[in-house]
Amino acid sequence: MSTDPTATDLRSAEPDLADAAGSELPRTYDPHASAERVYGEWERTGAFRPDPQAPGPAYSIVIPPPNVTGSLHMGHALNNTLQDVLIRYKRMDGFNALWVPGMDHAGIATQWVVERQLRQQGIDRRDLGREDFVARVWDWKAESGGQIQLQLRRLGVSCDWSRERFTMDEGLSKAVREVFVRLYEEGLIYRAERLINWDPIGMTALSDLEVEAEADYQTEIWSFAYPLSEPVPGPEGEVTEIVVATTRPETMLGDTAIAVHPDDPRYQALIGRTVRHPITGREFPVVGDAILVDPAFGTGAVKVTPAHDFNDFEVGKRHSLPMINILNLDGTVNAMGGPFEGLSVAEAREAVKARIRELGLERGSQPHTMALPRSQRSGAVVEPMLSTQWFVHMKPLAQPSLAAVEHGFTRFVPKGWENTYYAWLRDIKDWCISRQLWWGHQVPAWYDDHGNVYVAHSEAEARDKHGLPADLPLRQDPDVLDTWFSSALWPFSTMGWPDRTAELARYYPTSVLITGFDIIFFWVARMMFMGQHFMGAVPFRDVYIHALVRDEHGQKMSKTKGNVVDPLHMIDKLGVDAFRFTLVAMAAQGRDVLWNEARADGYVKFQNKIWQAFRFTMMHLEKYDAAAPRSLSAYDHWILARLGEAVRRVRTALDDYRFNEAASEIYQFTWSELCDWYLELSKGTLYLADDSPQAEAARQGARHTLLTCFHALVRLFHPFMPFLSEEIWRHLPGTEGTVMKAAFPRSEDFPEDAAALDEVALLQDAIVALRRIKADMEISPRTELTLIARDPSALLRHAQALRDLAKVTQIRQGGREGACATAVVRGVDIYIPLQGLVDVAAEQARLDKELQKSAKDVDGLDKRLSNPGFTSKAPPEVVAEFQEKLAAARERQARLQAALDALR
Repeated sequence: MSTDPTATDLRSAEPDLADAAGSELPRTYDPHASAERVYGEWERTGAFRPDPQAPGPAYSIVIPPPNVTGSLHMGHALNNTLQDVLIRYKRMDGFNALWVPGMDHAGIATQWVVERQLRQQGIDRRDLGREDFVARVWDWKAESGGQIQLQLRRLGVSCDWSRERFTMDEGLSKAVREVFVRLYEEGLIYRAERLINWDPIGMTALSDLEVEAEADYQTEIWSFAYPLSEPVPGPEGEVTEIVVATTRPETMLGDTAIAVHPDDPRYQALIGRTVRHPITGREFPVVGDAILVDPAFGTGAVKVTPAHDFNDFEVGKRHSLPMINILNLDGTVNAMGGPFEGLSVAEAREAVKARIRELGLERGSQPHTMALPRSQRSGAVVEPMLSTQWFVHMKPLAQPSLAAVEHGFTRFVPKGWENTYYAWLRDIKDWCISRQLWWGHQVPAWYDDHGNVYVAHSEAEARDKHGLPADLPLRQDPDVLDTWFSSALWPFSTMGWPDRTAELARYYPTSVLITGFDIIFFWVARMMFMGQHFMGAVPFRDVYIHALVRDEHGQKMSKTKGNVVDPLHMIDKLGVDAFRFTLVAMAAQGRDVLWNEARADGYVKFQNKIWQAFRFTMMHLEKYDAAAPRSLSAYDHWILARLGEAVRRVRTALDDYRFNEAASEIYQFTWSELCDWYLELSKGTLYLADDSPQAEAARQGARHTLLTCFHALVRLFHPFMPFLSEEIWRHLPGTEGTVMKAAFPRSEDFPEDAAALDEVALLQDAIVALRRIKADMEISPRTELTLIARDPSALLRHAQALRDLAKVTQIRQGGREGACATAVVRGVDIYIPLQGLVDVAAEQARLDKELQKSAKDVDGLDKRLSNPGFTSKAPPEVVAEFQEKLAAARERQARLQAALDALR
């Protein structure tokens, strides 16, 4: 590097980049053409397919199977992008990496889709019969199902599609039957009458996940009196009634007790007495129950309907109460409702209220807001219903799953989600696994005409096992199993269990599960206990829980709000690389992703920045000779050392599931250090009009550094931006095959160089300080400067860079000379004479005015942040934004004051 302060500005000799990069590389990167071409090649050549017999430590992920009815949404996009980042990273890092894709048969959702199509044709599924209906569902799946798998390909996921599984395929169905039979034989599956969620339109039991709460439903709390069978003496005269309140008056037809707190003095004398049902005439007891009743709430007395309320059901079991079901399966009142038989719930509600009113027992009402449970599919109001169903006995299965997390065999990231997992398992209830549907895994149980049940893998096995004659009529249980039952086996059933396969031996337990917090109960915990029970090991080492993707205002996306972001539309608009990078960059642990299209546009610019930097590199590699002598400048040593640090940080962040930090490091290194600094610093060497051997060695050193940086960088960001990286890799000299099979860079490949880091840091700080002086004093960036320092030796070594990047035309030794701008750069005092650059008096006046405005800005922001009413009520991200504004305002105020002081 020249240190001649009188040298001309060499950047003027730089050729036009767009024309110089050669005809082979297009001027701009086309993400759509690249994705379409490259993904098909990867899939055709088996690039995603590992060999279980190949070397390398195993790393495996099983995809959370999307519903066969599903379409790609932002949650899917985030979830699968994060999985793909990990699988690509580990595949490049020498692991034998398997990512198993597949779909869930989604029992109730799929049945509803096909039923709706049939109804549009005027066909009722019951007219078709079960066998023909199921055949229609399979036809639908072949024609229309599984669109999401094609959409996942557009996202660029590198699943092993040759191992794609479906929860209703024969292999997984075999596993489902095996698990059911074994659990039944172990006494862990049983059939009993219990209270369940019932959909009266879909005519099936529902899991809690299939029940959605309609928030802010407006109703009333209606009060009425139950007459005591006999008056009871009280301190204020005889007690003849007990007043209760309910939001569901019709359920009083199934009441079998009144519950009060045993320590409530108002009712202690009534415990053990009975009341008379004013409509049916039945008598039932007043019971003391400290678990159900809060004496301070309402009247302190609660009606108990064990067959139609989950809390009341538990009271009924504690007090051995009769359980009277008043509803038919279609939601109408049955014969137990007496005169109200045949009415719908809504009709019966009004009729019961009218009858109680006629009897003079109504005691008033008041408005009430509640969450109304509705079926996710049919929209019906869900009724708690007493029904005979199949259940899994959970406590024996839950205990090992609790211990596995408590002792660190499986860990949650972020760790706080362990508490959600613990809370559910420690208070676990038996699991209702039967559903009254036709699409799904039919319960492997058969009945004879006497009601005896025979559980086996098949009817033939049931006859053989129990010695049943061939002419004994048997009928299979018509119910199917909860979709979550087959999903709970996913980590090992997808690898061939119950057969002993090479995949199962090699890849189980899996390495990590990435999923949302909403299914920790329904899926994660169930996979844990099934995996431990049948495989003797946890199904995954880590569980990474990602947050929700919300709109930019923090609102949950919904069709009713009109704020749903379609990921396919974003891929079309941004390109898949920029879309993926945006998702990862926003995926901070424990924090919702607030989708921001403006930020996404910034990553499109980042994508283009990389491409232009690559074109610049390729232009200069045309004259690169790997065998030629080369010398490395301080700038070359600096960028290689910084590259090693970036690699180390990206690796650490990915290993710790801090995806956003990995993306941030790649962004900052590429944009700020490689493009904004190194490429600019290298131009002084690359464009130097000097044919000496020393100058050519320096040029070869810079070319070598450019090639080295891009060789590593393209591998570093491949997991995030797979198509851009592949496109660059195919043009880079010295590469072969696909980048996804290239080695992920290691920090030890790039030696540390503290001296180069310190030397370039001084230069960077000086250039930033000079640019800031110009900005603060409104001096044109093209204005040439003189730099004075008491010891300019360190800066003189970089005179060319200071000329190119800060327009410093002269560097000399000395001190302050008249009006000077000053800066302290790593202990070096520098002075910039202002004579002839600014009108000192006018600039002082301007700075005075700017300082007054700046002081007002600081004061206003300070007052806002000192107001508890703002900081306690505003969203955290808004408070953080104002804190950043205040810090920036104070920094600007300090710079303006320094500029004014310099003029004085």
